[in-house]
Amino acid sequence: MNQQVITLTHPAKKIQGKVQLTGSKSESNRALIIQSLSKGQVEIANLSEAADTVTLNRVLKIASEPQPGYNTIDIGPAGTAMRFLTAYLNLVKGNFILTGTERMQQRPIGILVDAMKEIGAEIHYEKKVGYPPLKIEGGLFQGKDRVKIKGNISSQYISALLLIAPALKKGLTLEIEGELTSRPYVSMTLDMLKSVGIQYEWTENAIKIAPQAFEKQTIYVEPDWSAASYWYAIVALADADASIVLPGLRQHSLQGDIAITDIMEHFGVYSSFESDGLHLTKKEINSDKTLFDFKECPDLAQTVVVVAAALKRDVSFTGLETLKIKETDRIAALQTEIAKFGAELIEDGDTYHLKTAGVYQPEDVTFETYEDHRMAMAFAPLALVFDQIKIAEPQVVEKSYPDFWKHLQAQAFIID
Repeated sequence: MNQQVITLTHPAKKIQGKVQLTGSKSESNRALIIQSLSKGQVEIANLSEAADTVTLNRVLKIASEPQPGYNTIDIGPAGTAMRFLTAYLNLVKGNFILTGTERMQQRPIGILVDAMKEIGAEIHYEKKVGYPPLKIEGGLFQGKDRVKIKGNISSQYISALLLIAPALKKGLTLEIEGELTSRPYVSMTLDMLKSVGIQYEWTENAIKIAPQAFEKQTIYVEPDWSAASYWYAIVALADADASIVLPGLRQHSLQGDIAITDIMEHFGVYSSFESDGLHLTKKEINSDKTLFDFKECPDLAQTVVVVAAALKRDVSFTGLETLKIKETDRIAALQTEIAKFGAELIEDGDTYHLKTAGVYQPEDVTFETYEDHRMAMAFAPLALVFDQIKIAEPQVVEKSYPDFWKHLQAQAFIID
């Protein structure tokens, strides 16, 4: 899907069927680093087809056989790959230039680089201090075995360090300063390490991992709960008898975005785990909840904000701090795009208030995506509410959910 702009309609407004989601990007990217560090002990089943995962898989193979001189590793827009490779490449015997898109070069990496330097890494900035591209001299000779890192900036910094910890000669103790944002993603990393035999201790604000070998195991990657969130939105905005089955999703998931099951009950979508998968069913909204906290699941925020705006629910949101340093400034992007149909997202300190009194049916609206896959997928379900909508740069969904438009067409969305 290479059009600059697509038009979406859904004349029937009815949703019913089954959708097979790709493997979790978050789990897949962690599994790939674990596999690379395990020296052949760990295999992966149901690896994600997301572009970010395909990119990481490709560059890990390139990094495993570095050429003389500096090897350029370009991860494009893959943020998780940038963070994980900033740590991992230091363990590889080779020299690397780690870079990405123009937007990636605007996303901060200094906190992770500082922590790696304390451990003993040789990392230098090619351009602006604190940002990619990075010049990395591999074959790390470990210095400290204990470092401090802020917990409220990006959990990916913490996960990047935890993933390499078992392979360090002295192991590593991470002391997390302040409140830990996106805690479920750190727990996911630790649970996946544990599944391949890596033991850890988490006491108060410190996580300790001793040097140890990986066991011979196969990691099964669960389908992606972030991808599932868009189907919750679709069911919420479709006609009254809407229902969808999503095979393979677990009731006890490693993924923090399973929080969507509880959040969307407040918008009339109910979840039932059956033998053939997760069943989503639209029912009457029976909730007066007005405050939603996304501290532990920030990737769900765009989806829920758009659904709430479409349903004209005046609600408030907290835990959105990390959204400003994602693929785009997601707060600013949301504010701009929901304003196109009369909704407002008003900043009030750490809380954002959604106001929907002015929501109207736009005649001709194009939603920009800002090189952000989640913007495209969060706004696409509005085709069930408005007569038609347009989405700019639809190919951005390839980053995490490449079959998104195909799956929408299977559910009677018309895409021109």
